[in-house]
Amino acid sequence: MAANDTDRAQRGIQSIEVGGQLLRALVHHGRPMALKDLAREADMTPAKAHPYMVSFGRLGLIEQDRASGHYLLGPLALQLGLISLQQADPVHIATPLIAQLAQQIGHTVALAVWGARGATIVRTAESPSPVHVNMRHGTVFSLTNTASGRVFATYLDAEVVRRLLEEERQRQKQRKAEPPPPAGMPPVQPLPSWSDFQSQLREVRAHGISRSDGEVIEGVSAMAAPVFDHTGAIVLAVTAIGSAAIFNTAWDGEIARALKACADTVSQRLGAPAPTSPASPASPTSA
Repeated sequence: MAANDTDRAQRGIQSIEVGGQLLRALVHHGRPMALKDLAREADMTPAKAHPYMVSFGRLGLIEQDRASGHYLLGPLALQLGLISLQQADPVHIATPLIAQLAQQIGHTVALAVWGARGATIVRTAESPSPVHVNMRHGTVFSLTNTASGRVFATYLDAEVVRRLLEEERQRQKQRKAEPPPPAGMPPVQPLPSWSDFQSQLREVRAHGISRSDGEVIEGVSAMAAPVFDHTGAIVLAVTAIGSAAIFNTAWDGEIARALKACADTVSQRLGAPAPTSPASPASPTSA
């Protein structure tokens, strides 16, 4: 009885699934299409496709251009898309993916969002052999010398980033009177000038990923890839961290490719423009 109940629960309506291929074709091409082209993409004849399009039109899922006769997505499809975007939670979408990613690359993976104090960890997925680094929820990354901080700085508004850099510079001046860092921690390096920092961010943008090699803790490396929403704004950083001895920081290495693939998957589910490379924010003219 239980098996029969399961079968009934999983049984769908084949005609809806068949007609759905026509909607998929419209979404995939992203432009109005003639009936014959839609039918070909859905692997059916125009005569078979036409009744589906009539029904979809009555529902508002599609509409037909009177001049050309081509079909495009309708007002109900737009409303469904907008509601879906409103409901999409980047962290919720990315959390199961980073668990898989940590196992795939063998390094700890974290999610960081942009908070009031900067890039902030909200989720972590430990690798089979985790690196002993403070990666607790709520940890805030430095703007300038961490992979996560730099990836956010690359895609945030340039004026905001410049102000944050100056604030970090002031905090560093205040810390000069403090005792030196403990063993294993690199000495505090002077913050880059705005011009030098822009050069670093251009490198991140060129590769679509950020990296840090022993800048925060000696022998520990990290890479971070950006996640964008439907407006093209950065909403999340997917960050991998591990021992420098076994962590490949090559721009096109296995870790970089896996991170970008994970981040791109989340971006696509958030409706980000494809490819996920938003326009560069306007840079100030002064250095």
